Amino acid sequence: MEEGKRRVCVTGGTGFIGSWIIKRLLEDGYSVNTTVRSHAEHMKDVSFLANLPGASQRLQILNADLSYPESFKEAIEGCMGVFHVATPFDFEEKETEEIVTKRSIDGALGILKACLTSKTVKRVVYTSSAAAVSATCKEDEVRDESSWSDVDSLRTLKIFGWSYAISKTLTEKAVLEFGEQNGLDVVTLIPTIVNGSFICPKLPGSVGSSLYFLLDEKDPLRYLQAPMVHVDDVARAHIFLLEHPNPGGRYVCSSCLASIEKALAIVSAKYPELQMPTIDSLRESTSLKVPDLSSKKLIDAGYEFKYGLEEMLVDAIECCKEKGYL
Repeated sequence: MEEGKRRVCVTGGTGFIGSWIIKRLLEDGYSVNTTVRSHAEHMKDVSFLANLPGASQRLQILNADLSYPESFKEAIEGCMGVFHVATPFDFEEKETEEIVTKRSIDGALGILKACLTSKTVKRVVYTSSAAAVSATCKEDEVRDESSWSDVDSLRTLKIFGWSYAISKTLTEKAVLEFGEQNGLDVVTLIPTIVNGSFICPKLPGSVGSSLYFLLDEKDPLRYLQAPMVHVDDVARAHIFLLEHPNPGGRYVCSSCLASIEKALAIVSAKYPELQMPTIDSLRESTSLKVPDLSSKKLIDAGYEFKYGLEEMLVDAIECCKEKGYL
């Protein structure tokens, strides 16, 4: 694919991860179709995508919606690869879990069917979530691709984000099963909490959670420990799996286990002017420890992470300052 890289599709292109994947693809010489929702209430300013280097020649922005899976057909036609990043978010639980999950699964399977119909798509990379692996795990367990979040426990416990965790778990299982049953090459990438710079206008929820001690002490994901990964590593991992000669199944994408002690130490040293709570006050107000996930399978396949916790935090803070969030 090095000479005249072909066209690929990225669903959910206005989001944190989707937009960074597009940025990386354009830098790597790909032509890109991306999808945005067309309903008036979801219309977004896409100028930040249209203004990316290479976008005027090699980026097409098309309308599509997971509620209408057939709407993705035009964006997928003629593509050799598809990154399915779009996903329903409803942390406020405005809709029932069943509705959110059905939209997620039906949308994903509709996209996969369009990939089969296209006759050109060689591989689909589906963006899953750590919520599909470790949402019901104990804090001291290190999990990998063999683990799945327990849907029944999620429905019983109703922890924060339980509806999202169920939809991601069941959708990932559905796309892998569809691929196996229909001879479609499907792989899934499982990012942990995504941090770092962002080109989308809105503050990404995961960046807000990563910097809760600076931005919003009421964030529901006030962690004492949590696995994290830089958005650029996530985007590069997506492209790595598209280009890999023979990937298979699920791949965890996480570069480090962050602790609030490490995060505070790094930020205090780099930004002494910023006001932050004390570590003791944070320990008193939260006990959340998110289980770690191992990226051994991805690393063994030949992938190399570029960013550690310091780069993630500094990039996120600089971006937040630039965009007026700090």
